[in-house]
Amino acid sequence: MRLEVSVPSLLRDCTGGQVSFPLDAATLREALDALLAAYPLLRRHLFTEQGQLRQHVLIYYNEDSLSWLDDWNIPLQEGDQLRVLQAVSGG
Repeated sequence: MRLEVSVPSLLRDCTGGQVSFPLDAATLREALDALLAAYPLLRRHLFTEQGQLRQHVLIYYNEDSLSWLDDWNIPLQEGDQLRVLQAVSGG
């Protein structure tokens, strides 16, 4: 199934300049694995060394945050989206 992925402009150097692109996978977990395999530089920006999502990163599968989901082995449906957001702070 084809999933539409979007990343913030801040991370486009990790995705070859792309901020939106399709990804083929059967499940959400496979999509995340495929994303990190295709763009390995994203791993250090999105996940800690222990494999946990970084605090300042939000990844949404459609309307649900990955941090809200107990299981990422969700079968993908046509039209699904994966959006990566990064919180920016400062003063």
